[in-house]
Amino acid sequence: MKAFLRQSWAMMAWNLSTLRHRLPSAAVIVTGFLAVVLVFVTVLAMRNGFETTMTRTGSADVAMVRSINIGTLGRRAVQRIGQAPGVAQEPEGPQVSRQFVVVVQMTRRNGNRLGPVLLRGVDSHARAIWPGLRLLRGRLFKPGTREVIVGRRAEHLFAGLVPGERFSLNGHPWKVVGIFADNGNVHESEIWTDVRALQSVFGSADQYTNVYVRLVSPAAFAGFKHTLEGTPGLAVSVMRESGIFRQEAAGIGTLITYAGSIVVLLMAVGAIFGAVTILYTNVLNRAQDIATLRSLGFRRAPVLTAVLLEGIAYGLLGGVLGALLAYGIFDGFPASTLGNYVLVAFNFLVTPELMLAGIGFALLMGFAGGLFPAVRIGRMSVAAALREL
Repeated sequence: MKAFLRQSWAMMAWNLSTLRHRLPSAAVIVTGFLAVVLVFVTVLAMRNGFETTMTRTGSADVAMVRSINIGTLGRRAVQRIGQAPGVAQEPEGPQVSRQFVVVVQMTRRNGNRLGPVLLRGVDSHARAIWPGLRLLRGRLFKPGTREVIVGRRAEHLFAGLVPGERFSLNGHPWKVVGIFADNGNVHESEIWTDVRALQSVFGSADQYTNVYVRLVSPAAFAGFKHTLEGTPGLAVSVMRESGIFRQEAAGIGTLITYAGSIVVLLMAVGAIFGAVTILYTNVLNRAQDIATLRSLGFRRAPVLTAVLLEGIAYGLLGGVLGALLAYGIFDGFPASTLGNYVLVAFNFLVTPELMLAGIGFALLMGFAGGLFPAVRIGRMSVAAALREL
């Protein structure tokens, strides 16, 4: 064992002393690993940022009720929902928010393309359902008027959504009066207005697309759901708000991962083959020196270990540089994607865990890149190595 460690150390020291002659080829290997890790971490940061934005939305004690036939809910249905067991109460009545939601097309800032945005009509109980909402600029819309407040992410996604600006919807002018935030969740990609004002534009008085309910506790959801879905003539589906967004985040996150994985794997195969080719050529160029060391008593294992560690070292260097570059460029990078048929804005999120995963992936690539040349030189006899040019 001592002989193995001594010879391995000597081989690695020799490798380092001759590295200056191989700097161009080493730079090619490191750059290949760096590019793979950069894409690898960026894809995971994209998924991580989107899932974080989605899972910040929703609470375990908030339920959403909508028609099972994808229709609307009338006033009587809303009353029955508010009377169900488990609904939290306040002095003004049950904490039930009636909403009318439509998807509209707005002009995006990056170019003149149109993009879908959620226009949410809410009543006075919406603040009780989502207490994290806060105004950043301007004021709240006045009930019964065609005024809107805009999520801070929607303001950056779409043109003409700053306080004081107006836009047209169904032939009616709407005025932006405020910008709001809601803990960095999906609602920040939406536009909010008074529910009755929005209903009047679409001719849907006293008809609601969904109803949000705050429950007395998360444990009350099961009984609330069982009661409403079992009520004859009501025909509604009940979902926990947090579960809706987690399910959507998982679906789109999986799609991002699969699409990115294909690109990363193709790049990784190319980087590994490049490393194998370069390291194999370097080994052959040093075959006579290695044969000389073998004839002086160096065993196969230390020689193989030295070549393998060289590939791993390139992987480590490329991985660290790629992870740092991904953090410096893409952490917090703004982006948007379609979620539930509307644009959802989010920020890439590069975490230490993602950076370590990228470095670990680079180490695997370096191991694979160094393994085949190491095995080749380890199997080569001293006589065969001396004949290599």
